[in-house]
Amino acid sequence: MILLHGWPYDIHSFVDVAPRLASAGYRVIVPYLRGYGTTRFLYGNTVRNGQQSVLAVDVIALMDALKIQKAILGGFDWGGRTADVVAALWPGRCKALVSVSGYLIGSQAGNKAPLPPKAELVWWYQFYFATQRGRQGYEANRHDFAKLIWQLASPKWNFDDATFERSARAFENPDHVAIVIDNYRWRLSLSTGEPQYDALEKRLAALPVITVPTITLEGDANGAAHPEPAAYAKKFVGKYAHRTITGGIGHNLPQEAPKAFADAVIEVASY
Repeated sequence: MILLHGWPYDIHSFVDVAPRLASAGYRVIVPYLRGYGTTRFLYGNTVRNGQQSVLAVDVIALMDALKIQKAILGGFDWGGRTADVVAALWPGRCKALVSVSGYLIGSQAGNKAPLPPKAELVWWYQFYFATQRGRQGYEANRHDFAKLIWQLASPKWNFDDATFERSARAFENPDHVAIVIDNYRWRLSLSTGEPQYDALEKRLAALPVITVPTITLEGDANGAAHPEPAAYAKKFVGKYAHRTITGGIGHNLPQEAPKAFADAVIEVASY
């Protein structure tokens, strides 16, 4: 089982999920995404690339290094998108999928279309990151920036300072800002990505269906941008179920509702 976190979060999003799954007999791997925590690039001249396909390539490389042929994947936010991409492009490597907010695969072309004003407002930070001021602002204020996103994305989650600070240390990674900025600029075609991933992105731009067994989850108080379940249900053509988790659950669903997330993993493994 490989669990993938999002932005601006870290591996501690699964701090109460992993023990539940381990006690159920699963081997649970919770890696930092590139640019977070203890991850480091081997070479200083490597492009700090944050486009969607490269994060999935990282997961495949991790699986290869650990000699894992096939795994259940679960994630939210960036991690949910990454799990979706692996399931779509390498279904033979994905036994089953748990994805918070469902189908998150996108494309640069698709992102060129303007959204209604209220929808654009939710993406304010993406437009901020498109500017040099935004890059400098995130560099200087990443701690407070991340805390603000936590509050906006999960308005009913009363996390304490210790919980936030435990995760905030992951944003001190020397490549964190570069990866985050590139990720959001790539979506707006302000970053070109790397040519070796063009073929993968072309396949993703077709919005391929996901064939592996899947459960999608959504919190009833998710303050971050997210699609409605009805909008993506047909993208999952294998055995599929959706669950809305109630009780004021926001964007960081695995940490806010660990039992519900772990239960979904155990259920989809039986499909």
